[in-house]
Amino acid sequence: MLDLASTIVARAARVLFADHDGSALWTISVGPRVVGALRCDEGVYRLVWFHGADPRLAAHSGPLDQDVDGLAAALGARIGQPVHLELLTT
Repeated sequence: MLDLASTIVARAARVLFADHDGSALWTISVGPRVVGALRCDEGVYRLVWFHGADPRLAAHSGPLDQDVDGLAAALGARIGQPVHLELLTT
């Protein structure tokens, strides 16, 4: 039950903070390791992978859009383990 509430709050925060000025930044992590970032500038999404990121993640070609939860699920399916995207706020 707590996981569901946490998920709902996280989704609401993403919507509120990502739309405030047309730009947003998320970290992408697998387990405790941050392996990349997702950046949105004026509605254009870009993935950046850090050195040592799993090549199966780096091979992801899309889609990249406002469905951050869908992207996390797609990336997780590629590597067979949970992938988390966390919105960074300023």
